[in-house]
Amino acid sequence: MGKPTGFIDFVRELPVDRTPRERIRDWNEFHHHMDEKRLRQQGARCMDCGVPFCHNGTVIEGSTVGCPVNNLIPEWNDLVYRGLWQEALTRLHKTNNFPDFTGRVCPAPCEGSCVLGISSPPVTIKNLEAAIIDRGFEEGWVVAEPPKTRTGKKVVIVGSGPAGLAAAAQLNRAGHLVTVLERDDRPGGLLMYGIPNMKLDKRAVVERRIALLEREGIKFMCNATVGENVEAQMLLKDFDATLICTGATQPRDLPVEGRKLGGVHFAMEYLTASTKALLDGKPDAGLLNAKGKDVVVIGGGDTGTDCIGTALRQGCRSLLQIEIMPKSPAERAANNPWPEWPKIHRVDYAQEEAVAKFGQDPRVWLTTVKKFVGNAGGQLEAVVTVEISWETVDGRLVPQERPGSEKTHPAQLVLLAMGFTGPESPLLEELGLKCDARSNVQAEYGKYATSVKGVYAAGDCRRGQSLIVWAINEGRGAAREVDRYLMGRTDLP
Repeated sequence: MGKPTGFIDFVRELPVDRTPRERIRDWNEFHHHMDEKRLRQQGARCMDCGVPFCHNGTVIEGSTVGCPVNNLIPEWNDLVYRGLWQEALTRLHKTNNFPDFTGRVCPAPCEGSCVLGISSPPVTIKNLEAAIIDRGFEEGWVVAEPPKTRTGKKVVIVGSGPAGLAAAAQLNRAGHLVTVLERDDRPGGLLMYGIPNMKLDKRAVVERRIALLEREGIKFMCNATVGENVEAQMLLKDFDATLICTGATQPRDLPVEGRKLGGVHFAMEYLTASTKALLDGKPDAGLLNAKGKDVVVIGGGDTGTDCIGTALRQGCRSLLQIEIMPKSPAERAANNPWPEWPKIHRVDYAQEEAVAKFGQDPRVWLTTVKKFVGNAGGQLEAVVTVEISWETVDGRLVPQERPGSEKTHPAQLVLLAMGFTGPESPLLEELGLKCDARSNVQAEYGKYATSVKGVYAAGDCRRGQSLIVWAINEGRGAAREVDRYLMGRTDLP
């Protein structure tokens, strides 16, 4: 490394965020940029560790360790330190088609497995990744690179989320004619409608990248729903290969009393409506809006956090976020050693904003919903919760209610953010694809071939709900196997 003592000489620094009270007044990204000197110092903190776990990209005990797309992190950290930004960008694009996405919304498992993190705060890998790609766009280094020759082979990709986009980019690079079908009105899938604008700017970041892919020759068809206005069997007839990248979009429901009341919605329904209204220039329009309402979010993951941040910007009256699991410890537990992702208590951007507005963290732990209460008109008025403890019954942990712990909370909007159970089934049934025991498309990791010849699957529809970086990993891997199927060999990485 260029600065062998950098991890000693410099402390970990991140860009200063806009204040919570300021940023909840708009939908803009809330991170400020760091100056080049400080970015180079952060690159210098990358150690000459010998065995870098940061780009390992594997799973240990259910925890992602290192970067699933195998980013060459020590190499581009060193190049940033030496001020060689264009070379750093070249290294970054070797493994990751979309660092402009991952540098903003990836949870950075690479930092959780950084060797420096054993004894000190880890290297700011995610921020450096974002800085490299942003510099690349600012300098004009990121340009459309259409293939010089075409194979004449036609590939259709169903779904334009991170897996579909990564596969499209790679297959187009190999010279195939790629068409991407998207059932929504704009391409991007999860990137467009599943993540709010303040985390991932739709026009400045997502649409910029999609426009680049279009200039490279990829064709996007929106409002195209296979099984409705697109015949599934026609895909097999009109294209030489089909790749399913529809994601795991079937939300987990909460079948308790009052579930059908007006005002109880799935989180993704709410986030999609919010972003559509924003992009259509009507951010306060529609019934699915938190303005002036008592909002309850059920679920403590990233989606629940994004619901909190969105409700704040819409002007909610109060917030409550319910988590059935216990509060995480402040430090790594003994059963959560490095290099696993540190399962520790964090205050994310939205909870920080809620504290600034309402004076307290909206989260409660070891709590679940007992029932929803409505009025005579069938509209939600309140949520009844109960505290639980986790007890071992027949060898497994199950939640048990704590007597006398019931509470009633006012609520006119409830958002269910409890994760996803798998892909939606109509398309899979139309194509006759076999599914595994978890209802995901049956296709072996690394091969991606389904039970139907010429049809492949990648991303969350194959592996289940996961990270964006895993989706990109799978999209790239599936592209390689589709290329091999079409050409008998492949040069794709």
